[in-house]
Amino acid sequence: MNLSEIQSKEIMPGYHAKMVHAEKMSWAFWDVEIGAEVPIHQHIHEQIMHVVEGTFEFTLANTIKTYHPGDVVVIPSNTPHGGKALTACKLMDIFSPVREEYK
Repeated sequence: MNLSEIQSKEIMPGYHAKMVHAEKMSWAFWDVEIGAEVPIHQHIHEQIMHVVEGTFEFTLANTIKTYHPGDVVVIPSNTPHGGKALTACKLMDIFSPVREEYK
């Protein structure tokens, strides 16, 4: 499989993803529009976020930080989190278990 062959889907306003699903995890490749926000939420999935390009403001358990290329954030299961693209961003997220709603 090659990412160029995967069709991007707008999962939420301003968040365009190419998704790869395995048996027990999902891998999201995001193109995020400047100013796009994901509200504070939580889910059963463990998540690891990697900032590939851009500047992303991220709230994790009521702590707000700004992340830049190369930064990685580990988000435990059921921990409130959300974010906003301060610039156009490319992000990668890994979720376990699979994000069925993203299929």
